[in-house]
Amino acid sequence: MEDATANSGSAFEGGNGMTVEQCQKAIQKSFKLPMVKFLREKLEKAGCSAKDSFFQAMICKRKTSGTYQRGHGIRVCSNHMIYQDEINQVIIHELIHAYDDCRVKNLLWTNCAHLACAEIRAAHLSGDCFFKRELLRGYTKLRGHEQDCVRRRVLMSMSESPYCTEASSKDAMEAVWDTCYNDTKPFDRAP
Repeated sequence: MEDATANSGSAFEGGNGMTVEQCQKAIQKSFKLPMVKFLREKLEKAGCSAKDSFFQAMICKRKTSGTYQRGHGIRVCSNHMIYQDEINQVIIHELIHAYDDCRVKNLLWTNCAHLACAEIRAAHLSGDCFFKRELLRGYTKLRGHEQDCVRRRVLMSMSESPYCTEASSKDAMEAVWDTCYNDTKPFDRAP
């Protein structure tokens, strides 16, 4: 996301998470994951750098797990992280944003339709809505859970944008849903 204070990923309600140092080590550990390796390679092939310095742990004042900001890279909010899996998920989600920003040269993070598309893709392709994660969040719907989850998480992320109202977020999401949900690049199909 363009705005460093914008919400991406899942928010942790506490504030007693990891230290910046612990989180930075966990970020480094996430680099060994096949999905993270794949996305970093695709970013490099698209002409955008995703070196280790692209990722930074930091203390965040807002209830957000991490952000992507053009020109600054990916930030993970250490004070809202407890588990390695949370950090892995944030890194993957934000790498999808970085990939979109790299491949779509006219992407405007202040445009509600562009933001909705980026959030649809990140929620759908990152694993944010895998059934196991949904069960852990207390959502037990069996049929259609993935699309419901993506819609819920898109609206949650967009609610943090100062550029999009609740109504404009819903309208933008519905307008771009089919195109963006079915766009699985850089994957051949949704993971």
